[in-house]
Amino acid sequence: MREDFPDLLAAAREGDDAAFTTLFRSVQPVLLRYLRTIGGRLADDVAAETWVSVVRGIERFRGDEDGFRAWVFTIARARLVDARRTAARTPVPVDVTAELAEMPATTDVPAAVDELMSTEAALALIGRLPPDQAEAVLLRHVVGLDPTQAAAVLGKRPGAVRIATMRGLATLRALLPPTAPVEQPVPGCNATDRANG
Repeated sequence: MREDFPDLLAAAREGDDAAFTTLFRSVQPVLLRYLRTIGGRLADDVAAETWVSVVRGIERFRGDEDGFRAWVFTIARARLVDARRTAARTPVPVDVTAELAEMPATTDVPAAVDELMSTEAALALIGRLPPDQAEAVLLRHVVGLDPTQAAAVLGKRPGAVRIATMRGLATLRALLPPTAPVEQPVPGCNATDRANG
């Protein structure tokens, strides 16, 4: 939590670009993670539209830093719903050459393990959840909103958010690959002995 949030907000309302940039940078990375996970290719455009709405409405916003984050995510979710409606009515051209170029090659096991451990892989797993669970998990555990704030963003009750989060986390546990067993040392044998056979 930033102690200077009230001052930043006041300065941003007065048109201070540096203050607004600080507010933007405090929310934008997690906003993009959220939108890319649930909105896919629409994420960048929706994020841009969200910030246009924030600029237009910042005078009316009242609240603390957590409230600001929740307000931004409420706007983002509404813009995503609008973008999905528009996208559903617009045919999407497919560039077959580009699609084939992005197809993965044969699996490189060490690289696959590294990728699995990355944030992007975690977000991809969350993206496989049912939409209500994915949004609840993202808002609670990636964005860091409490159940009441997440409920306000989603237009649900806090209890429903808690249940969707619990179910989402349980589903994620089932999606994760089993961990490799840790090799137990053989008594009286050190690592060099094992390596030499």
